[in-house]
Amino acid sequence: MEEKKKKGKVPHTYVILFAMIIIIAILTYVIPAGQYQKIESSTGRMIVDPASYQQIESAPAKLFDVLKAFPKGLAAAQSIVFFIFIVGGSFNVINQTGAIEAGISKVALSLKGKEKLLIPIIVLIFSLGGATIGMAEEAIVFVPIGIALSRALGYDAIVGMSIVALGAAAGFTAGFMNPFTVGVAQSIAELPMFSGIALRLVVWVCTLVLVIVYISKYANKVKADPTKSLVYELELEEKDHAIDLNNVKQMTSRHTGVLLVFLIGMGILIFGVFKFGWYITEIAAIFLAIGIVGGLVGGMNLDDIAKDFITGAKDMTTGALVVGLARGILVIMEGSMIIDTIVFGMASVVSSLPKSVSAVGMLLVQSFLNFFIPSGSGQAATTMPIMAPLSEVIGLTRQTAVLAYQFGDGISNSIIPTSGVLLANLSVAKIKYEVWVKYVAPLMGLWTLMAAAFMVISVLINYGPF
Repeated sequence: MEEKKKKGKVPHTYVILFAMIIIIAILTYVIPAGQYQKIESSTGRMIVDPASYQQIESAPAKLFDVLKAFPKGLAAAQSIVFFIFIVGGSFNVINQTGAIEAGISKVALSLKGKEKLLIPIIVLIFSLGGATIGMAEEAIVFVPIGIALSRALGYDAIVGMSIVALGAAAGFTAGFMNPFTVGVAQSIAELPMFSGIALRLVVWVCTLVLVIVYISKYANKVKADPTKSLVYELELEEKDHAIDLNNVKQMTSRHTGVLLVFLIGMGILIFGVFKFGWYITEIAAIFLAIGIVGGLVGGMNLDDIAKDFITGAKDMTTGALVVGLARGILVIMEGSMIIDTIVFGMASVVSSLPKSVSAVGMLLVQSFLNFFIPSGSGQAATTMPIMAPLSEVIGLTRQTAVLAYQFGDGISNSIIPTSGVLLANLSVAKIKYEVWVKYVAPLMGLWTLMAAAFMVISVLINYGPF
């Protein structure tokens, strides 16, 4: 029996990702190198000239390139890698003050008997962040809190991560006022900013309902029988750190002070993101300040803060390194210049299909390309100059092309291994990538079917203004 288990065991995440690097390296000998020229748009943004694709001299990956992909990937993803370390370290300092446990306990007790309200409320809050400020990286710092609250109410780490990460993803995908995806794509397609918002609001409501029902179904199963949890072993390991609502610590004035520091820090963070366009580095700096000040307010001395910071950062090592390894996949493709060839080939296939099929085809193309270009604005700059005029050639509106892009960019971010945000979330949650895939894959299938239906609707209503 044990031998069978060993045979069916899923390989370690590192093994899976390194195997993908090898496969991509082999494909560089099959896929020709190619390149689009970039030109400056009327808004000053550098975009791809859709008529400029040409094949260039092949530069397939060598064995040494495969070995260098990991360290190069770490270098390319350094902002996210170090962000994970800083968030992990700082959150552990705050956690050691006891303030998080006391605060979560208070909220959990207020929800006692009304646990089912947790999922829709948290998902709704984070979906609004995703839909308006493009919340993605910003949500990472809330994952540990979501997990602590989830466990206190009888759920597991997957539920805790889902209500935060999938909540933000639901809003990000609908993107009814997301300036970093829809805003950028519409400006490249020369559409009025945030035009077509009515349909995107309908998409948001449908996506929200789907995500809430999906998480709730899994959460109810875990609450009824904890052994049904996909991370049951992790829950057993973390049992000693879980909040016991039957033995709740009283909230002290120090706890209140620490939570106040945390809330003020979050307020500064949100203000900075809105007002000054802060990103990973600035968010990490704010969280570092929260850790230090919160530790001092919580009664810790500087030596204790340093030790607890190191312990928290150390716990993030496995997940942080995964981000660099996954980025190695892109390093191989960029070095061998095959990404533009893939974009050109898929755009050529879509152009030969009937209208409704073409619209769905655009969605699938953008989803596939998101594996290679996981940056929302980066994918818009690369694909929209091609897809926008292509949509007109095949009789679709430019707004339909933008819808395909936002679905393709948003949905697959929750499952592809090249998404730094996903891997950062998993690192903080201590959930293995393969376990997350098993959990989220059915939702991704349902989400894609829903998106395909909306693509057909966009064709039928001639989604515009043009």
